[in-house]
Amino acid sequence: MSRRAEGGEVRAAARRGAVWTVALAVASAVCSTPALAHAGSLAGSLRSVPAPFWLVVVSGGGVVCVSFLLSAFVTDDETLDAFGRAGVRVGRIAGGVGVEAAEAALRLLGIAALALVVAFGLFGPPVGIANLGVLLVWVGWWAGFTMATYLVGNAWPLVNPWRTLGAALRSRFEGRWGLPRPYPDRLGSWPSVVGLLGLVWLEVVSPLAADPRALAVVVVVYSLLTVGGALVYGDAWFRRADPVARVFRLYGLLAPVRRIDGGGLSISIPGAGLARTRERLGADDVAFVVALLWVTTFDGLVVTVAWGRVLDAAAPAPAWLANLVGIVAGFLVFVGGYRLAASVARGTADTYVTVGFVAGWFAPALVPIAAGYHLAHFLGYVVGLAPAFVAVAASPLSPPANPSVLVVPAWFGGLQLAFVVLGHLLSVWVAHARAFDLFPGRLQPLRSEYPFVAVTVGYTMASLWVVAQPAVGGVAG
Repeated sequence: MSRRAEGGEVRAAARRGAVWTVALAVASAVCSTPALAHAGSLAGSLRSVPAPFWLVVVSGGGVVCVSFLLSAFVTDDETLDAFGRAGVRVGRIAGGVGVEAAEAALRLLGIAALALVVAFGLFGPPVGIANLGVLLVWVGWWAGFTMATYLVGNAWPLVNPWRTLGAALRSRFEGRWGLPRPYPDRLGSWPSVVGLLGLVWLEVVSPLAADPRALAVVVVVYSLLTVGGALVYGDAWFRRADPVARVFRLYGLLAPVRRIDGGGLSISIPGAGLARTRERLGADDVAFVVALLWVTTFDGLVVTVAWGRVLDAAAPAPAWLANLVGIVAGFLVFVGGYRLAASVARGTADTYVTVGFVAGWFAPALVPIAAGYHLAHFLGYVVGLAPAFVAVAASPLSPPANPSVLVVPAWFGGLQLAFVVLGHLLSVWVAHARAFDLFPGRLQPLRSEYPFVAVTVGYTMASLWVVAQPAVGGVAG
């Protein structure tokens, strides 16, 4: 085939892919109704802000569609390789007294933060917004530290207090009672999938933001389980079974700053780590990536008026059961949609590789979607609660009775939508780069992307629909 003919086929392939995405975007617009954008809140600290729904539809499906059209014309190996490989190395950081001291300080910081959470949770003020332990967990860690992980780099392996405690215990008891033991391969990464869904479900059904005592109990129980797993199975526990460590590892692949082999740092384009990773993901790892995407969406969904109506309709079933069914059912729907896309992609790409391999190969491209939604959901949360965090941290033993919070301006709703869309755009580009790494030529990679772009638009519309719902207060995250 001549280069001109092949170029025509590429343009035709891009047009066919655009039809998929435009059709889905139009269907989403027709089946949706106007709403308001919101930010997550702690005890109702932030208010809903308006955003026109046409902006949700156009900026969602339309922009993702245009992104795919533009990326479809980037098919040369040099440009695609530059995205995955470009980066600047920043010296060597392995070894040295200063580096060891910094790492030790980060480990001590993690231990101190864990101790503060438990101590203030058990003995501090009973009001969540005035309790340092509650604010450390939700504002400082799950919101702020997580954002820093995918926006800057992953420091969790050093900060992780459970890993530090597990290593200390393991060095003391190594060789006794057959410790450490090999991690059971038959379990795979499924414990982390169940753990992630379980933690988010527990956050939803328990008053962990309003009741510091309940939060402290959950943290203590989780600490015992995690340190015990690290003692028995070593670092394999954090690679395979611990949901928190796995979440931060995935987000770290998205970050521009990464630690490289041999010592040193690499500063690259955001998402480059996801594009160049060659780790083979099995069905369990794919399920975890999809679970991460789903729980970030579910975490925002449960604070909306729409979900409140679902719980009302499910009565007289208890709310904890309705939420359990909801989080499991939504996860299965997300997994099913992704597996269907992988199956269709295998057919459109006309390849002999298995559906499971295709699903595992493209799964890293879902991480930017989860990060984009997390940023949209939690940036206003951090901004709104920053004054309360500072005031309580300055006087944790006698905090103000009613710490002040900020109300985000109305234009913040558009900023939230932009974060969601940017995450999806980066997802499309990562999938594009990975497609050309897997399939030969120019047409086969593009054809493999059609189903995934359609699913991405579907995820976009679902995320934006959640962001666009009026919120009710009283839940963290």
